[in-house]
Amino acid sequence: MCSHQPPCPTADSPQHRSAVIVSAHPEQGWSLLCNGTIVFDDTGELLPDGRVVSPHRRPAALVVAA
Repeated sequence: MCSHQPPCPTADSPQHRSAVIVSAHPEQGWSLLCNGTIVFDDTGELLPDGRVVSPHRRPAALVVAA
């Protein structure tokens, strides 16, 4: 799918999120990368083969009022 030089990492590569964005939809919270991966604003992913990668953000810190 990628025609960039050097080619972007494949969806199976550990660096797959560094692929070029070919379609961005920030109003909907997702972007399509040139390797076929869909990345979501919550850090979740949908890989081209249908596998789902759950969001991996750290939980928000508990704020205690003084």
